[in-house]
This record gives sequence, C-alpha cells and structure tokens, in this order.
Amino acid sequence: MKIYFRNISYLLSLTPAFAVCAGNLLGESWSALNIIYSMGFLAALEWIIQVNKNNNASEATDSLPNLILLMHVLAQIACLASFFYGIHTHALQGIWIWVAAISMGINTGSAAIVVAHEYIHRKPRWQQFLGKFLLFTAGNFYFYIEHLRVHHKWVGTAKDTASAKQGESLYAFFLRSGLGQIKSAWQLESERLKAKKQSMWSLNHYVIRQIVLHILLDSAIIFWVGPTALLAFVLHCLTANFLLEYVNYIEHYGLSRKESERVTEVHSWQSDSPISRFLLIDLSRHADHHFYASKPYHTLSSYTTSPELPSGYAGMFFIAAIPPLWFKLIDKRIPQ
Repeated sequence: MKIYFRNISYLLSLTPAFAVCAGNLLGESWSALNIIYSMGFLAALEWIIQVNKNNNASEATDSLPNLILLMHVLAQIACLASFFYGIHTHALQGIWIWVAAISMGINTGSAAIVVAHEYIHRKPRWQQFLGKFLLFTAGNFYFYIEHLRVHHKWVGTAKDTASAKQGESLYAFFLRSGLGQIKSAWQLESERLKAKKQSMWSLNHYVIRQIVLHILLDSAIIFWVGPTALLAFVLHCLTANFLLEYVNYIEHYGLSRKESERVTEVHSWQSDSPISRFLLIDLSRHADHHFYASKPYHTLSSYTTSPELPSGYAGMFFIAAIPPLWFKLIDKRIPQ
C-alpha cells in the first residue's frame, strides 16, 4: 500500500500542466494560474508540510511511474498547443501573452526538463529520443550532451560548470553555467565527429542539428501564429532554462570534491519535501541520483548522511533569488 501511494503521488507532477492549459485557453488573468499555483501556493506549502523520508522503493519495472513519464510528453504538447491556440484565437492578448509564456516556462522547467532528465539517463533509444524531444521544446540544445558526459563525471570539481561555488550568486552562476555548458557541448560534439573523421559542420553534430530544427520550428511559428508568438515562445524557453540552472545551483552549491574522489551521497543537496519529491518526480533525492545515476526516479532513496536543504525546490526559489539571504541560510549548512 505504501509503495502504491508513493507511485500514485507522482501524478502531482502533472497538475501544473493542467493549470497552464487552463490559463492558455481562458486567457486574461487566468494565464497567471500556474505562476500562482507553482511559485506561490506550492512554494508556501513546502515550508509547512513535514518531510517524507520514506524509503519504500518501487520496483524499477512498475508501470504507473513509467506511464506518468509518457503522460508528461503528451502534457507538454498540450501546453504548447494551447498556448499557440490561445494567441491565435486572441484568448491571450496584450500583457497576458507574456504572463502565459512565463507560466508555461515554469511548467517546462519544472516538468518537461525534469522528465527529459529522467529519460536521457535510460538506455532504450526511444526513451532517450523522448528526452531529447522534451529538451527541444524547451529550446535547450546542450543539456543532453553536457549533463551525461561532463556533469555526472566531474560534479563538484572545477571541470564542471554546472556545480555552483560557495559565495556564487544564482545570477552569476546562471551566466557561467549556461555559457560554459553550451561551449562544452559544442566542443564535445566537434571532438566526437573529428574522432570519427566526419565533418563537424553537419546535422550529425547534435548542437547544430538542434539549432537547425529550432530555426524550422521558429519559422513555422511566425508563419502560422505570428512574430509575437515567437517572441513569447522564446521568453518561455528562457524561463524554463533559468529554472534548469536554478535547480543545478541548489543541487550542488558549495559542495566540492577532488577529481580522484568518487561521487557519493555527500556531494549533492537532498530534500525530502513531499511537494518537491512528487512534483519533480523525486529529483530532490538528488544525492542518490548521483550516487547511482542509472536508478529510475521512483526507486531513489533518502540518505541520513546527505546534506539537507531547509526546504524543497519551490520553497527555496525566492531564497536563492536573494543572494545575501541564500548565503546566510545555506553557507553554514555546507559540510566541512
């Protein structure tokens, strides 16, 4: 029964998508529904609800957790379709277009990219394809390469730009990490093709292929919906990728290791907040994910030895957005 409850609780992760679709179709102030829900209501709940350290792990083959991942792919398509439909039918007008874009970007950053992260760690090619598709909808063309080939290998060291340093603000990290990962992904793909004696200036280059596909998508958006829709879609992508880097920031802030040292459960911040656990399909049990990267999300465990965030991912967002407050709250928690 406890395992069943854990599995069914992951359905919470789909609720922001419903808020996005409703806001896109109803328009006006309804377009802010997911902003209020995810960044207001859920963030507040994280400071109230007690942590859930239950380690009753599901079986890796359990059907419901895997079905929920597929539902997220459909939910992301529905969010994008309702967004462009809302603009086309003028349900979304004026400032509400930009509000809806941010609202949808929050869902893409906290749901689509999170599910993409789960998929790209899996071996079946069709699951990796779905992961890359979700990253494509977020306008991200570096995470698939950089996360697997650099972050997991060098997390907590100077070689990983996705590991935040102690005393580094969220905004400085966003620029350093984002630009560093783009540069790294480009170099890694170029080196891979060079080793195969293939031209880097081709669609075999993952970064180039993603850029070309996005140019085609952007052209289609302009043709069918208009330039305003494209600008709003870009704002959505920026919001989603800012949230991605925010998550990177709080997951490893100030935690370091030697390059020769094995990654363990002490090199990632952990949160057992039920909201983050089930809204983000247990991404907040990040310590176990880095300890055993191949474990499906619904089998991840909590460790008593992992450093703990004082709240969940939604609850920590506004803390991280105010650097002096973040440093005061977190720096003293960094294990020596």
